[in-house]
Amino acid sequence: MSNNITHNRKKFKLQNILSGIITSKLRIKILIRFFLNPASQSYLRGLASEFDVSSNAIRTELNHLSKSNLITHIKSGRKILYKANTKHPLFPELGSMVKKVLGVDKVIESIVTRLGDIDKAYLLDDYAQGKDTGIIDLLLVGNIDNFHLHDLSKKTERYLKRKIRHLVLTKDEFENFKKDLQNRPSLLIWETSHQ
Repeated sequence: MSNNITHNRKKFKLQNILSGIITSKLRIKILIRFFLNPASQSYLRGLASEFDVSSNAIRTELNHLSKSNLITHIKSGRKILYKANTKHPLFPELGSMVKKVLGVDKVIESIVTRLGDIDKAYLLDDYAQGKDTGIIDLLLVGNIDNFHLHDLSKKTERYLKRKIRHLVLTKDEFENFKKDLQNRPSLLIWETSHQ
């Protein structure tokens, strides 16, 4: 019973890691959006539409995050493009916290590193853009046992309370898929060290 209590406490802390220090739910969404994939960038109106809130609400949060230097912005014509400030001293820690909140670290730990002969793992689509939709799309490259993958995924889904979908490709299939990969959001989250 004490193991179950410890597990529940860890889960509670993990789910509340950002909300315990940041009171604005919208600010948390923006941080997740930019710090999960630091290459992602967006305009004010795009974020307002994505989060279904007013432009003024987004502007307030973006101004706050810009003043604290957590995000940067550049002018693109009449629009301003926002993205994570990768040079901020807290960037590595915030990126790590975001991955913990979304469960990406658990996906790597519980699935990717336990599959054996795997070369690369990518987040695809929404999560690659920093959008927490509740469905984690993974691209896994290597010689993977689908039964073992399915078993690991189901266990991880129960822990994360998110659905995990995967696309499994051999190295040769991945070479043919690279062109398609360039046309959709993707984020490399793991790569074997012997490549």
